[in-house]
Amino acid sequence: MGDVTGFLKHDRLKKENETPESRVNHFKEFAIPWSERQYKDQASRCMDCGVPFCQSGCPLGNKIPDFNDAVYRGEWKEAWQVLKSTNNFPEFTGRICPAPCEASCVLGLNSKAVNIEHIEKEISERAFLEGWEQPIEKVESSGFAVAVVGSGPAGLASAEELNKEGHKVTIYERDREAGGLLRYGIPDFKLEKRVVERRVSLMKEVGISFKTGVEIGRNISALELKEKYDSVILCTGSTVPRDLAIEGRTLDGVHYAMDFLKHQNQLLAIETQEHLAQYNTKGKRVVVIGGGDTGADCVGTSNRQGAEQVTQIELLEKPSLLRLKTNPWPEWPMILSTSTSHEEGVDRDWAILTKRFVGKKGKLTGVETIKINWVDKDQFQYEEVPGTENLIPCDMAFLAIGFSHTEHKGLVSQFGLKLDVRGNIHTNDYQTSEENVFAAGDCRRGQSLVVWAIAEGRKAANAVCKYLELNVAEV
Repeated sequence: MGDVTGFLKHDRLKKENETPESRVNHFKEFAIPWSERQYKDQASRCMDCGVPFCQSGCPLGNKIPDFNDAVYRGEWKEAWQVLKSTNNFPEFTGRICPAPCEASCVLGLNSKAVNIEHIEKEISERAFLEGWEQPIEKVESSGFAVAVVGSGPAGLASAEELNKEGHKVTIYERDREAGGLLRYGIPDFKLEKRVVERRVSLMKEVGISFKTGVEIGRNISALELKEKYDSVILCTGSTVPRDLAIEGRTLDGVHYAMDFLKHQNQLLAIETQEHLAQYNTKGKRVVVIGGGDTGADCVGTSNRQGAEQVTQIELLEKPSLLRLKTNPWPEWPMILSTSTSHEEGVDRDWAILTKRFVGKKGKLTGVETIKINWVDKDQFQYEEVPGTENLIPCDMAFLAIGFSHTEHKGLVSQFGLKLDVRGNIHTNDYQTSEENVFAAGDCRRGQSLVVWAIAEGRKAANAVCKYLELNVAEV
């Protein structure tokens, strides 16, 4: 490393953001870049640690010490080349990844981890600004055609890797525009859609074909797809939301979080010009059920729409401020997380069980809850605390409690694919029970991170290349 004592000289610098009072008035990204000197100082904190646990903590195996050293030396193009060698889309992960690499940083043993994610984003933005990121050079055609179903991070990554090998790639997307979760699930204030469009445009330039507004299993049958292509990769995501089968669930005002977030993204993209009343929180009292990232996205979106009050409740107990002895480094730290959306205004509570939705004349007026004590988290056993019943007045409630599995109707059922015990697509080295059909991302592993989806897409593409070389080429 360029400065082996950098971590002793410099503390971890907090990311700079536009003030909460200002940023809630718009849906644009609000992170403020550091100065050149600050990036150099922060990169110098990367230790000569011998065994870089950050690389194993990253699902992509990013060569983090290498690009940090390049940044320290002012060699930003070199840093980009190192970063791009393992990560197809650093411009996405540098914005929305929860940074498991930082959780595994050796410096985190007794200090604060290196600012890996923020440095990664800056490397990416400089690469596009300076023109270092160019369409991949075309290689000789392999003669094989591969279909990718789904244009989220797994689908885009697999398509780019397949294209590098000379395969003709066609991406099918049922929504109007490409991007999947990146475009429709993540708010613009975390990932502006110009960033997604920039990447899709580069992929189109190298000959990757995008067919949007086409649903496989409805517009085109699975059999037609299989007959037309030498191989197929399914990257359809985990899109069946978990529900709350409790009294009052059908009241007007109770919605899935992702439906709310998608509608807001469609409004900003002018895919629709009508702000539907059921997704308009202006002047409303909102309750978000679920304490994860999707719940936080609902908080930030509600505040920007002008909600009167936002409350977020979580079934699990409140995390500690510091690691417990049962949660040692380099495990993911189960500590309290306060996102930028929380900073903008929200009432949060933990160990809260939603008992029922209450309403008048078919419209939601409140959420009835009760406090719980956890008996056994591993067995998901808890007990209600008598006398802690509460009614939270609200006009809208969003269910942000995760996703069960991929959709079974249509594509999966037409292929007759084998499923695992959780309802995801069963695979063996990314190959499904249908010989030339592969799967990657959330539809295979279950709801997960964007960085995992990219890693899965890369590995599935590699599995397809091996399959085509060993099987189809012999025919």
